[in-house]
Amino acid sequence: MKIGPSLSLPRDPLDRRLDLGQALDERSREIFRLIVDSYLESGEPVGSRNLSRLLTNQLSPASIRNVMSDLEALGLIYAPHVSAGRLPTEIGLRFFVDAFLETGDLPERERLEIEERVRAEGERRPVDALLTEASQLLSGLSRGAGIVLASKADIRLKHIEFVRLDATRALVVLVGENGEVENRVLELTPGITASQLVEAANFLNAHVVGRTLGEARARIAALKDDTARALDRLSQELVEAGLAVWSGEGAGTPSRLIVRGRANLLDSVTAAPDLERLRHLFDDLESKSSIMELIDLAEAGNGVRIFIGSENKLFSMSGSSLVIAPYSDGDDRVIGAVGVIGPTRLNYRRIVPMVDYTARLVSRLLSGTAPPRRP
Repeated sequence: MKIGPSLSLPRDPLDRRLDLGQALDERSREIFRLIVDSYLESGEPVGSRNLSRLLTNQLSPASIRNVMSDLEALGLIYAPHVSAGRLPTEIGLRFFVDAFLETGDLPERERLEIEERVRAEGERRPVDALLTEASQLLSGLSRGAGIVLASKADIRLKHIEFVRLDATRALVVLVGENGEVENRVLELTPGITASQLVEAANFLNAHVVGRTLGEARARIAALKDDTARALDRLSQELVEAGLAVWSGEGAGTPSRLIVRGRANLLDSVTAAPDLERLRHLFDDLESKSSIMELIDLAEAGNGVRIFIGSENKLFSMSGSSLVIAPYSDGDDRVIGAVGVIGPTRLNYRRIVPMVDYTARLVSRLLSGTAPPRRP
């Protein structure tokens, strides 16, 4: 089937797609499609003689070369070397995705594998394990790098502590069950004492340990009367402020990026420039400042989004493609994204439904609406 409503495509900044579609006759479209199909399959340039054997209507190599020259003039293909065959440009790949790409349903075997592996982690908890498994699964199925962008709000709390820095500031130390430690500076209300810092931490540890941030805040709200009886006003403010600063209120929700399968990206490396592009990609994946931009990409459209090469400013130096889809919580709030990063010749037909199904399954597991386990 053609790409449907579940796929949201970023607009080409040059907005040339309509013009390109009108400029191609049926013969040109078939030759262009074969060039792209060959590239996605092998990564190698394809020449006129090979194309003549693939065409449904017989054309001479000379006639095919004339069509290829027109396609090159339109910016859809290029010759990597003199006398070489042709490869699609990034504009050509975008046009192909928009005009030719068809995606079917995910094969039943892959659907079952995703369900079994991701659901198993979701039932065991914590959420972090479910998301890590989703990243690992996408990597294995796509032969690219599987990514999951997740909110730190999913981490289950193990310990909370307030450490005074000076008269007006304290450090909020939060330890997750997964061993992750987060330190954030909290501005103190004048008059807060050391004993009140200890009292607030003890109250939080007694009531929110083992819960995610969202669950912890709901628990504290439900205990409002108990809080008022157990703590004085300043200690109550500390409890609320400690949870608020952990959630990153006023500064964007803190997030983490889970990446699995980076070694898969080395499989397609054949030359030094490819290694340099991969180095840029790995540097980008380590950049904390880039993480939040990933979820912005996913939130900007409904369903799966495809970014090819320089369309994605995060990974433009690496010439990589990104297929990404958001997942939501029980309130239909987008809280993260799952996807695949790989070379521009990703198998989009296969990966688009794979990412889409994984994102929808994670959303249903997190919201408690997943269908029953299959017998």
